[in-house]
Amino acid sequence: MSSLRHTEPSTGDPRLDGYLDAARDCILDVGWRRTTLTEVARRAGVSRMTIYRAWPDMGSLLGDLMTREWVGIASATQVAAADTTTPDGIAAAALATVRALRDNELFVRIVELDPDLMLPYLLHRRGRSQEALVEILAAEIESGQAAGTIRPGDAVLIARSLTLAGHGFVFSALTMTDAKVDLADLDGEYARLITRTLEP
Repeated sequence: MSSLRHTEPSTGDPRLDGYLDAARDCILDVGWRRTTLTEVARRAGVSRMTIYRAWPDMGSLLGDLMTREWVGIASATQVAAADTTTPDGIAAAALATVRALRDNELFVRIVELDPDLMLPYLLHRRGRSQEALVEILAAEIESGQAAGTIRPGDAVLIARSLTLAGHGFVFSALTMTDAKVDLADLDGEYARLITRTLEP
């Protein structure tokens, strides 16, 4: 499987992708709080009003950027997986997604400089990225159920439960590592958790 650390997700609109690329570069350089729509426009080589017509504020731009980034990673891991209709296949794809998110330079930069940006999605509401990730996982579970390789049950409920578990392995895994337990150990347990949850 090739590295998914530097995926190239797309909105499907080359113009918007260019503007989001400029915003991504700004955030990597100075962080979200110091990035402005004016600076995004300058880096994209367009007028400020062009950016304002696409996004009224930095919050809405960041939402689109995170959705493109995280869903692009999940889609890439799904394509790269050998078979996402079996417990082992889904576990492998989910673990690849967790690892790619943890290593993603935009994710790392936001967590380092502006971690509070993530709190609403962990404490109060699901974002578009989370909804999309749940939809991808639920579709895989439903396919496995139809093939008889995944246990019966509400696919959305199972997908949401596994996504909740994934949050901990993305955001907090390093808090559980030490001389006795390393990251590879934890990742192995995450894959095992998914496999055992999905087995018939």
